[in-house]
This record gives sequence, C-alpha cells and structure tokens, in this order.
Amino acid sequence: MPLELDFSTDPERLDRTLVHAWLSEHAYWAKGRPRATQDAAIDGSMNFGVYDRASGRQLGYARVVTDGVTFAWLCDVIVDPGSRGARIGVSLMEFVLATLDPLGLKRVLLITGDAHGLYERFGFERIDRPEDWMSRVGPNPTV
Repeated sequence: MPLELDFSTDPERLDRTLVHAWLSEHAYWAKGRPRATQDAAIDGSMNFGVYDRASGRQLGYARVVTDGVTFAWLCDVIVDPGSRGARIGVSLMEFVLATLDPLGLKRVLLITGDAHGLYERFGFERIDRPEDWMSRVGPNPTV
C-alpha cells in the first residue's frame, strides 16, 4: 500500500535534527555542514517538508531561497535514504513548484550533479549561455 503523504511549508514542523543528518551525512553537496549553518539556512529560506500522513514522520525536505518576485534558487532537496524509490521526491517537487508557480517568478535555478532526469520532468533545462553566468566562492566555502 503506498504511503499517504502530507506536505507543509511550516518551518516549525521540520525535524531539524533529521534534516541536518540527511544533508550532512548523505548529500554530496552538504557533507559535513555544521548544524548551526543548516539552522541558519532554514531560518532564511522557504522550507518544504513531506511527511508520512499516518505516522507524521518526515520523509523529505527542500529549501528555496527567493525574493518572492523575480528569482528563486531551489536547493537541499533530499529524501530520507530509507524511503527512496517511492516517488516521494517527485511528489515533493510537485508541491514545491505548485507553491512557487503562482508567484510568477522569472527564473528558478538549481544545481545538481546527479538528478538531471528528475528536474527535467519539471521543465528545468541546462542554462542557456552558461558563459554569461558567474560564481563567487565566499570566504568560508566549506559551509
């Protein structure tokens, strides 16, 4: 029987300890991220949680940094390692985009090293003219 899922943007509902463990232990882009850094990122972002409706247990997380008008950066998308393969990531992405789309944002960006196929299902494409894009690594690149 498939899981019944519940979705929330309420940061108070997040299991911050669990989210930090997923990211700092299982996410190639956030391995070793300090808990204080993760908590600050949560506090400064829109947060999306997906939960097992029956138990209330958190099954996934995504974070969006946005001005709410023109731009958003989708990041820290992760599903509980023991719950992967049950379309939880797909459902989480549907919820995230259903929340963002009404804002009418000009652009939503993300970076992925291994999930291009997932994001392409939702209309993400490789960046046109990547030579125009620039990045600046800050003074503390390990967080």
